[in-house]
Amino acid sequence: MNFNSHTDTVARVAAALVNALTPGERRGRPHIPPTDLGAAATEAVREGQTRRHDFTAEEGAELAEVAARLRQAFEAVDAGDLDTAARIVNAVLEETNARPYLERHDGEPWHVHFHGPGGSAARNWAASCATALAIVLGSEFHDRLGLCTAPQCDRVYIDVSRNGTRRFCSTACQNRVKTAAFRARAKN
Repeated sequence: MNFNSHTDTVARVAAALVNALTPGERRGRPHIPPTDLGAAATEAVREGQTRRHDFTAEEGAELAEVAARLRQAFEAVDAGDLDTAARIVNAVLEETNARPYLERHDGEPWHVHFHGPGGSAARNWAASCATALAIVLGSEFHDRLGLCTAPQCDRVYIDVSRNGTRRFCSTACQNRVKTAAFRARAKN
């Protein structure tokens, strides 16, 4: 299942930013974002992007604020409240002045970028992430945005599987749930 290659990549970056920069639970343990938000944002963007940008602490803090809002959009989708998710994403789109335009760079063919003119790297990524989520929310695949269903984990994911059955943020959480179920069956 692909939305399109650029949307898939940027939507995964959005999820990685939410997971890295927002507090909560991860794989059965508390998740506290690192103090170096710039490095954490750099690492999250690297998960889905080949080009490297090292974010400053200020840019990391800016992305952490956007990630907290995008987390609310994921949570709204998970709760079946698509209207709230759309309002949150629309607000980020407006604030970042996101707009589509074609660009060619680094030997790549023409492709669509979604950020407005003259923005910082953090603002440009925020605009791109919000646009990717808007594309997903505006499609019949909006239910592909999710929160991990493993106990004590609230990390987000984008389900790009063919059959749309992903329910965990990672293989580690899936394995934790399967192991717990196996042990429960073995006790009986």
